[in-house]
Amino acid sequence: MQIFLIIFYLIFFFGLMYLMIYKPQKKQQKQMEDLHNAMEPGDSIMTTGGFYGTLLDIVDDTTVIVEFGNDRHCRIPMHKNAIAEVEKAGSAIVKDSGDDEEDKKSDSKLGKEKK
Repeated sequence: MQIFLIIFYLIFFFGLMYLMIYKPQKKQQKQMEDLHNAMEPGDSIMTTGGFYGTLLDIVDDTTVIVEFGNDRHCRIPMHKNAIAEVEKAGSAIVKDSGDDEEDKKSDSKLGKEKK
């Protein structure tokens, strides 16, 4: 009878470990794979080292060309796995024209508080 209880605990333990470790890791790998597949030239990227750059070209399944800096002369080939974040080109936040009045009011209130 106790042997069945021990086997049940082992099965429960390994099942719990699967749900807590393996599943989230697979989910994160899938998200990174989708991120890398959605990259296009012109996207802004951040590397795992914290460097910001612009994606210039996708050479093959594993290699991309990234441009760093403002002088446009630092172009480096790198592995896709070294890219941690991608911001699509043209995805900047654009304010509505109706929000301008509210922004001016809040700016004037801040200006009065500073004086």
